[in-house]
Amino acid sequence: MFKSQRRQQAIVNVETHVRSFFAGHVVTADDYDLGFSRRRAVPGLRILTVSPGPRADNWAYITAGCWSTVEADGHGLEFVLTGPVRDERFADLLAMTAYYHASHHLDLGHSLPIGEPWLTGSHCDHLMVSLPYLHGPGLEQCPLPDGHARILWVLPVTAAEMAYRREHGYEALEQLFDEQAIIPTDPRRPSVA
Repeated sequence: MFKSQRRQQAIVNVETHVRSFFAGHVVTADDYDLGFSRRRAVPGLRILTVSPGPRADNWAYITAGCWSTVEADGHGLEFVLTGPVRDERFADLLAMTAYYHASHHLDLGHSLPIGEPWLTGSHCDHLMVSLPYLHGPGLEQCPLPDGHARILWVLPVTAAEMAYRREHGYEALEQLFDEQAIIPTDPRRPSVA
């Protein structure tokens, strides 16, 4: 199968997986054009928007198309960002993540600076790649004909939390999040570090 056909099939499979996982939610899919100079980095990128519903009471935004940018032996990543409201800003943040991933090969525990708060009034100006705790392993593992896509969460975090992670490690920061019982979708949540 040609690379473009594999990419298109993976996008279809991710969308089917997301719609199945979020049965009972309204799920829309929109092509996301990164612009002329960046389009080749993540060709065919789609952003799936999932409304609140029976499985989750927040909005979820999920990439479909990252898998093919850095896949190895049929295995690659997609990303989910969860927000308290419907906001096109979240699609933009995921597109930024997809583009960054194409050249930096993000993985669990990695982060990227976003240069400004993820939402107005927030102290969180980085995104950290984490397990999709709000949704669980049922969303995380998306089977594909020749492998799988792993859907990981991009969690908004503060610069201080990233400094803590660099010094103490990813697991130590995750433990702080658990101990402080953060509400990850709260844009005004205080930093744990």
